[in-house]
Amino acid sequence: MTNWNQSNAAAVRAFRVLETLASAGRPLSMTELVDTLGLPKQTVHRILSQLTDAWLVTRGAGDRLYECSSRVRQLAVNVLMHAGPAAARHALLEQLVERIGETCNLTMLSGNDVVYVDRVETRWPLRLHLQPGSHVPLHCSASGKLLLSFLPHERRERILATLPLRAYSERTIVDRERLREELALTRKRRLAVNDQEHLQGLIAIAVPVMLDRTRACAAIAVQAPVGRLTLDDLAAFVPDLRAAAAETAETFRM
Repeated sequence: MTNWNQSNAAAVRAFRVLETLASAGRPLSMTELVDTLGLPKQTVHRILSQLTDAWLVTRGAGDRLYECSSRVRQLAVNVLMHAGPAAARHALLEQLVERIGETCNLTMLSGNDVVYVDRVETRWPLRLHLQPGSHVPLHCSASGKLLLSFLPHERRERILATLPLRAYSERTIVDRERLREELALTRKRRLAVNDQEHLQGLIAIAVPVMLDRTRACAAIAVQAPVGRLTLDDLAAFVPDLRAAAAETAETFRM
């Protein structure tokens, strides 16, 4: 029984470390983790070593800051896709697609990409097939620009400094200063626009799923081919998107 209790306590402490790193919104130093957790430095160091060996925590090259690994991020996405209120979120997307008549998706940040947590396709024959779990770039997708715009300044700038601004179409924003201006506008209006920036012929808009007044935990987007709708047409659906986003936010609080 004693060994079981010790193992249980060790597992809980390891989870607390992961939880602290996941909620920080930025990499943390050993000192910050010790202060936040209230555990001895030796204990935190041992836990970090174990989590690093298991590829649950990573440390940036040449620095002493720790963050959750891609393995943990994928676990979080899988939980959101398949557990708890996932069915409720999917039902909200289905209702949205029924009203709008175009493909809608729910996305979240995953490292330097956007991941589709859920997606409901339109019945139209002309559409882009992407499965939940698919990744798209941050800088040229409506959801990516939206979620990037809501990040804390320090984390947003760190991503912007290293994000590869690959040109996916002739409309992709590849200038960092111009992208910063786009992000500022996006955050101000709480609406992101993708004008054929990822795929030629495909447009999209996205609104945030807000945890509170300043934090966006996800995005809801609608996309359509330019042969069927214009950006002005999509803009008419913003009230529907915002209503669905508000209901979806409640599922993240369950």
